[in-house]
Amino acid sequence: MRTTGRTRRKSPVTVLLTALAALLGLVVVGIPGPAAAQARAQADEAGALATGLHISDGRLLEANGNDFVMRGVNHAHTWYPGETQSLADIKATGANTVRVVLSDGHRWSKNSPADVASIVDQCKANRLICVLEVHDTTGYGEDAAAGTLDHAADYWLGLQSVLTGEENYVIINIGNEPWGNSNPEGWTEPTTSAVKKLRTAGFEHTIMVDAPNWGQDWQGVMRANAQTVYDADPTGNLIFSIHMYSVYNTADKVTDYLNAFVDAGLPILIGEFGGPADQYGDPDENTMMATAQQLKLGYLAWSWSGNTDPILDLTIDFDPTRLSSWGERIFNGVNGIAQTSREATVFGGGEPGDTEAPRAPGTPTASAVTATSATLNWTAATDNVGVVGYDIVRVSGGSETAAAASSTNSVTVSGLTAETSYTFAVYARDAAGNRSTRSATVAVLTDKGTGTPGTACSVGYRVVGDWPGGFQGEIIIRNTSTTAINGWKLAFSFADGQTVSHAWGGSFTQNGGAVSVAPASYTSAIPAGGSVTVGFNGARGATNTAATGFTLNGTTCATS
Repeated sequence: MRTTGRTRRKSPVTVLLTALAALLGLVVVGIPGPAAAQARAQADEAGALATGLHISDGRLLEANGNDFVMRGVNHAHTWYPGETQSLADIKATGANTVRVVLSDGHRWSKNSPADVASIVDQCKANRLICVLEVHDTTGYGEDAAAGTLDHAADYWLGLQSVLTGEENYVIINIGNEPWGNSNPEGWTEPTTSAVKKLRTAGFEHTIMVDAPNWGQDWQGVMRANAQTVYDADPTGNLIFSIHMYSVYNTADKVTDYLNAFVDAGLPILIGEFGGPADQYGDPDENTMMATAQQLKLGYLAWSWSGNTDPILDLTIDFDPTRLSSWGERIFNGVNGIAQTSREATVFGGGEPGDTEAPRAPGTPTASAVTATSATLNWTAATDNVGVVGYDIVRVSGGSETAAAASSTNSVTVSGLTAETSYTFAVYARDAAGNRSTRSATVAVLTDKGTGTPGTACSVGYRVVGDWPGGFQGEIIIRNTSTTAINGWKLAFSFADGQTVSHAWGGSFTQNGGAVSVAPASYTSAIPAGGSVTVGFNGARGATNTAATGFTLNGTTCATS
């Protein structure tokens, strides 16, 4: 799963993962019975009287009835309380929501009512809907340090005075990933009890509940019991949160899970998700984002910055000018935040009465053209209310394909093929979703490059085990081009005399500090946007500096 609290990744039990993940396609959401129908009727009545964010007919709505689709990120506030500038930076990406990590004091330093009130005020000042979550519950039943949902519910009761009246702006996520992989069927009762405790105390906010199995529900417990949990909330203002990491490594798994809730009329969002491959698999983030957009479901990417394993940092060192490749994908990619986010109307965004489209942007110009990327700039468009983003398309004859998105009048389009001609154009969008006519086009011819044409790559290197005189290393090779790679050679260098003694996923050869890797038969092909993993055991001295200088088929790779 994703790293948590300076956080280490926690995976489902690897030996069971492949077999039991199939249950995602076998367990079905229960058919609503008479009790469910009565609860749904109560929910509809409550929705009609709602004064804040609420659920109606399986959708998250604002008080005025406007459909609100969350597009945002997670921010680790409880571990980085000084990084409050991040909220403004997150808003600048075009996000409309931020999920804020808090602690109830069971495992980490407790966030006080004054601190939480300040966070809510800053979310509002930055025109962000604020999802507040208690992280101490992560992995309960498997992680001995985790707290209970009941303890988290008591924490929310202690915050009631600062949260009452904020129903337009705040969603309460009772506890993060509140059950591990041990006996996850135990998740249902404490979840319903926590919901009832908050409702009995008078909370009227929309409540969010996370799945067991470290949030990924790979045994289908939340999916099977969702109707029961939903019916336990007399207001009906409850939304389910699935966390999608390596379990969701195929399009079928993603679409099957999300559609099951939509078909049952039960509200759901992707409360966390990752895209970079890890030792447990390669999440299908493209399908997650595309399906969320198709079904008009929210998504909140993990996470802004500060992970112990930086592979999931959207920004480097909390610097919004230094997006990682993961950040570029989330903010500026197809179905990303810049392209799909709409500000909540409670802040004046959305402009439901606005039907006037922006004027077309200026003709784009190209610069910094390489073998695999090009930077485009254009004169900003104007609008009667305001432009919120731009959609960049690749034009071919009479058709066009989405290439990128941006909240500013500049973007770098990556994943291009060397020595290839492209034609790009730009659309402008306003807060109401009106789209301008298309700009004039610009033609781009990518460079020849120094490596194999079509090769573009990023490499993640890390030490996954360490002992006196030895270590275990892992290398994730990602194909960031738009064409498949069939056959490859990876090269890199060690600086401290490390030597490879045993390897898997590829054949290693070494000459001094220089190492090259040829693929095994099962890692030889890397699809566009896909990745493969190789690993090794090695010997080391007193120091073990990370390998550097990665190239794939002669092309320099980015590192992540």
